Amino acid sequence: MRSLWNDSEAPARGADALSLRVYTSRLIGREPSLVLFGGGNTSVKTRAADLFGETTDVIYVKGSGWDLASIEPAGFAPLRLDAVRRMAEFPSLSDSRMVAMLRSLSIDPAAPAPSVEAILHAVIPSAFVDHTHADAVVTITNTPDGMTRIGEIYGNRIFIVPYVMPGFQLAREVYEMTRDIDWAEVEGIILMHHGVFTFGNDARSSYERMIQIVSEAEDYLEANAPLTPSEPDGDRVRPADLRRLARARRSVSQAAGGAVLARLDAGATASSFAARSDAPGLVSRGPLTPDHVIRTKRVAWVMEDDVEESAGRYVAEYRKYFERNTDGSLTCLDPAPRWALWPGRGVLVFGRSQGELSVVSDIVAHTLPAIERAEQMGGWQALPEDEIFDVEYWELEQAKLARAPKPAELAGKVALVTGAASGIGRACVDAFLARGASVVALDRNEAVASMFDEARVAAYACDVTDATAVEFAIEIGIRRFGGLDAVVSNAGIFPESARIADLSGDVWQRSMAVNLDAHRILLQKTIPFLELGIDPAVVIVGSKNVPAPGKGAAAYSVAKAGLTQLARVAALELAAAGIRVNVLHPNDVFDTAIWTPEVLEARAREYGMDVASYRRRNLLRVEVTSADVAALAVALTGRLFAKTTGAQIPIDGGNDRVV
Repeated sequence: MRSLWNDSEAPARGADALSLRVYTSRLIGREPSLVLFGGGNTSVKTRAADLFGETTDVIYVKGSGWDLASIEPAGFAPLRLDAVRRMAEFPSLSDSRMVAMLRSLSIDPAAPAPSVEAILHAVIPSAFVDHTHADAVVTITNTPDGMTRIGEIYGNRIFIVPYVMPGFQLAREVYEMTRDIDWAEVEGIILMHHGVFTFGNDARSSYERMIQIVSEAEDYLEANAPLTPSEPDGDRVRPADLRRLARARRSVSQAAGGAVLARLDAGATASSFAARSDAPGLVSRGPLTPDHVIRTKRVAWVMEDDVEESAGRYVAEYRKYFERNTDGSLTCLDPAPRWALWPGRGVLVFGRSQGELSVVSDIVAHTLPAIERAEQMGGWQALPEDEIFDVEYWELEQAKLARAPKPAELAGKVALVTGAASGIGRACVDAFLARGASVVALDRNEAVASMFDEARVAAYACDVTDATAVEFAIEIGIRRFGGLDAVVSNAGIFPESARIADLSGDVWQRSMAVNLDAHRILLQKTIPFLELGIDPAVVIVGSKNVPAPGKGAAAYSVAKAGLTQLARVAALELAAAGIRVNVLHPNDVFDTAIWTPEVLEARAREYGMDVASYRRRNLLRVEVTSADVAALAVALTGRLFAKTTGAQIPIDGGNDRVV
């Protein structure tokens, strides 16, 4: 690992201590092998003015919830240094009481809650203190003789602390252990199974000590436990496996009490690890560091051939783990796994959001190489389950979970929308996103692939009349999100107006292909995954022309009538699988692609009206927009219509020919 310090980027000589603290904190945060997603913390001791303008000794400690990679000065909590140091003298202190006391010592009432490691930072006398969960160091500590190996690498330069629960207990332990040490002789502290502390009287020396200590651990691993680069040997996950993926997602969603997303990693590293005969045992020993348990649970689920049965065993084992370790005052968290080993295929991660998926995915990506290296040094040896349990059910972590916002209604759900590049389809994508869903967006317009700068959208150019193309797009979506819960079958065209006597066969066939056959194809290709979805639903976008056809629109009206009959039959056939199928009949939605100025003028002429009058020719004299239709379409996939199927719902402002 190399130092990222850059004199041209660093604050100028003589800069205030907090600016330097921000700079090196960001350098640490830029290196994922040091910290992941809010992990690690930093501090600086200096002087600052309190509320009365009086200068006092303070320690600025990273605030809870801030990410080191992007931290700002406001992300540090300024605490009265002497008082924080004195807290280490308490013989005992609950962590919740500790947090309250630390908040009371802030000289800035608007500052964030300080890190739970604040007291430990204060105990270390140096001005700058850095703390990371460096992969290389923790990997070495997670071996049977990890403490001996750490001693071999660093000698007396490093103070070694056996694992102690983070928070006050750890601060108190280090305080007692270091009462008589000469801090000038110590370059850092290594906390077994936890991480590294370095320190110095200037920002650069503390930061570069961290880099040096971690580099030595990396060199040791390269010499004693080298990794053989994984060579990609082709994707081991076949299309036939994707229903198992969807089945796994459904099982985890049921255990979690709500829909989750599933992401498949079948890359070289994950598939190589999954091919190991001992992989199921390895992923059942515990996490890389105990703080990961909040995100990953203690162990992975090993997905076996009978997906539901093996998921049920995982849930049962989690509950037994809880019962073995609870003191009777705790409430069991949801027992759903957060990641899974798919033997011979790769790794799955689960989460209610793309953010959760990314966090778990990155943690797993760092854990697998660590396990493989540790196996070469006597075996992967995580902390005992009772120690992991204490972190998972730590009062401070539980308080964070309790403060987490309630998920959006459709969080964790996956929808597929056709005709997604414009009009009703585009509005449906936006409406699904607004309610928390992830979306597979299909359209024949190739520009759709770059329309959505959003991780929750998988957008693909696809001709919905091509069964092979539709199948391929669905498979990509399943790999991305893990399953499918809702389909809005919306793609359509409005042929040029023509009386039956003048209607060409090509126009007729094209309307049937896009407005009817394409919807059949979509249903046929999505049903196998909807059957494994969470509260699955299909919304067919029909037309007012079904109950009230218009002159000159035979090709369109007949196709939409056939589509409506297809939906009615689908509602009958799919009800047993719990799949709801409903139809929307919009009319005169003029902000869609099919309503070109030429079409609009032609239809207005058919009714002997000018365009302005034609746009508001409904009973309510209102204009119906794509967003209006999308809001109803998305609602039909949610809880409000959970007991409705086979319905045909107009959204047209009222039409006297339909009413």
